Amino acid sequence: MDNRMVATTFEIPGFMVVENLGVARGIIVRSRSIVGNFLGGIQSLFGGNITIYTELCEQARAEAFELMCLHARQRQADAIIGMRYDATEIMAGLTEVLCYGTAVKLKAVAK
Repeated sequence: MDNRMVATTFEIPGFMVVENLGVARGIIVRSRSIVGNFLGGIQSLFGGNITIYTELCEQARAEAFELMCLHARQRQADAIIGMRYDATEIMAGLTEVLCYGTAVKLKAVAK
């Protein structure tokens, strides 16, 4: 499965879903480091984007996405439809990021 075959929609243009393989998911749990909290605290004094946290969130989402794609490949999926992210703070400074969607088999539609 090519990572480009992941969509937030429930269809992939030019293809038809022929088999639903179930949920594909990737889960990552991240914590902020003491240094990250310190730098984030300093950045928050000046307002605006807190880049240290933005980078942490982006990295966690990217890792969860890759794990979801791996899970779909293990199921021999052609694509993932209905992809979503969810995040939950498990405890102070500890966040779970979940990336999930429906792993499917596809068939090209004749034009």
